Amino acid sequence: MPTPDSPNPAPAAEYVFSDQVGHLLRRAYQRHVAIFQHTISDAQLTAAQFVVLCAVRQFVSCSLSEIVKTTAIDQATMRGIIERLKAREVIRVSHDAHDRRKVLVSLTPAGEEIIDATVPAALAVSEATFGNLNPAERVAMLYLLRKMCGMEGE
Repeated sequence: MPTPDSPNPAPAAEYVFSDQVGHLLRRAYQRHVAIFQHTISDAQLTAAQFVVLCAVRQFVSCSLSEIVKTTAIDQATMRGIIERLKAREVIRVSHDAHDRRKVLVSLTPAGEEIIDATVPAALAVSEATFGNLNPAERVAMLYLLRKMCGMEGE
């Protein structure tokens, strides 16, 4: 409900969904994922799985909650990703020696190989996602996306 000091909201007839930030972010993400699937040679590897593998590599051995926090992938989706990566034998899942409830994830040599083979193509995916943005626009876009995500200091 608007307060007396707030501007009047635009009438519903003036609302153009295709001009809304959420719609544009979703479209940009869909484009990025399509570029990823077209560019990456491993047809079984999704963009989300690749991000998880990179996060595990960054931490060497980490808990599921650390991966969820780092990747911003929800817990339910993460379970499926972990199961598929485990089935491919690119990650190893074990229990913490000090807390059996805590699940630890680490890369196998096959997982390391997938990351090493995929990173050059992933860089090309980022380049293609930027499209015809000039260098200043690229910096601005990354800055604004980080700021929107609350990551401006990272």
